[in-house]
Amino acid sequence: MIDVVALGELLIDFTCVSTDADGYPTMAAHPGGAPANFLAALSKFGAKTALLGKIGTDTFGKLLSNTLNEAGIETKGLVASDDVFTTLAFVTLDRQGDRSFSFARKPGADTCLSFEELDLSLIDEAKVFHFGTLSLTHEPARSATRQAVAYAKNKGKLITYDPNLRKPLWPDPELAKEQLLWGLSQADVVKISDDEVQFLFGLDPMEGAQYILDHFGVQLVFVTCGAEGCYFQNSVARGMVPSLKGIQVVDTTGAGDIFGGSAVWKLLQLSQPPRSLAHQQLQDAVRFACTSAALSTTKPGGITSIPDLETIKNHLV
Repeated sequence: MIDVVALGELLIDFTCVSTDADGYPTMAAHPGGAPANFLAALSKFGAKTALLGKIGTDTFGKLLSNTLNEAGIETKGLVASDDVFTTLAFVTLDRQGDRSFSFARKPGADTCLSFEELDLSLIDEAKVFHFGTLSLTHEPARSATRQAVAYAKNKGKLITYDPNLRKPLWPDPELAKEQLLWGLSQADVVKISDDEVQFLFGLDPMEGAQYILDHFGVQLVFVTCGAEGCYFQNSVARGMVPSLKGIQVVDTTGAGDIFGGSAVWKLLQLSQPPRSLAHQQLQDAVRFACTSAALSTTKPGGITSIPDLETIKNHLV
């Protein structure tokens, strides 16, 4: 039995670690991709996970496949192609560790995943199906994602969703908005950032969470607010949990994904419909997820930066 299966991009995040004598950047290659970061957090805490995605048969694709195996993520749903290169992301960090992105993805392997290539048995075995929107930017991955979501819903799986908006990857903002809104209409649990709420609705986190609950049939919303923490809301509870303070931020890459994976891990432990979770249950889950995400920012990269349970618990005391 698999706890969580995710569909989406697997890529290499290049981050600048120094400059050479001529002033050119020296970059480090970190395995990443939002669904992979999300699953890696779950696997770190003991959940059984699997990824549905596509890579190239190049050096980076092999590195990513090996990284997933080392992280305990099932890779039989990972398709390798000779025809396209593994997707690459180039991450620029400012002094606060916040990121801007550019991509080598014209096309990247992740956008070339078709529904026929999906190992549907992994969805059959899973309790939770997770997706984002990078797989919705281009065909055939867009259709594959939509069909996979429909398949998972038909099988009665809990659907979790993180829009993970990356504006440079979309042909135009209106298409991005259309696809992000479609994702909301499919989900039971949503992790969305305050910037994404502003982009979609022009609302603050509290107003945005209420709007999503009222208009999209979502059971539970987490609105992450960067260093400020996270606002949560379902039909019976709402609240704000501050982020962990007093840490030295090195790199925020993957922090939102690690928050999402950590929160879903706590939901799996509770084994209740998300809409009926009480305030204390949600507050504890969000506090755990905020701490996990914050600690991940003290190290570079996504998958490789996830703290272990003992470290998180020590910061929760």
